[in-house]
Amino acid sequence: MIDRLGTPYTEALHLVERSRLIDDEPAVEAQTRGIKEWPNIPAYPVDPDYKGKGLQLEFTVEDEGIFTMPWKGIITYGRALREYWDERICAENITHYEGRNYYSDKDAKPPTTSPTFERA
Repeated sequence: MIDRLGTPYTEALHLVERSRLIDDEPAVEAQTRGIKEWPNIPAYPVDPDYKGKGLQLEFTVEDEGIFTMPWKGIITYGRALREYWDERICAENITHYEGRNYYSDKDAKPPTTSPTFERA
C-alpha cells in the first residue's frame, strides 16, 4: 500500500505519538539545534522573553514489512511571536498565507460526501 504522499506501508504499520510539555531550557536547546541542523526549513520566530514550557511532539513508526528498523521524529515548539497559529494543513482551508501556496489549488473545493452516500 502507499499513502497519499507516496510513502509505502503495510497492514503491520504501528504508529506511536507522544506529546508533552518540556521546560524552557530544553525547549530552546531543541529549537536551536533544529534550526542549525535544518537551515532550509523555515521556522517561526520564537518569543525570546517567554520562559514557560515548550510543546514537544514525538512519533515512532514501526512497519517490519517496509522498514528495517523503527524510526522516529521529534519537533519542539516554543511560544511564537505571532498572536495566532495558522492552520495550514486542512482540506477545508484553501487560504494562501504570506504569498505562499500551501495547497495544490487556490480554487479547490472542500471535500463533500457523494450524492449517493446514505447515513446509517
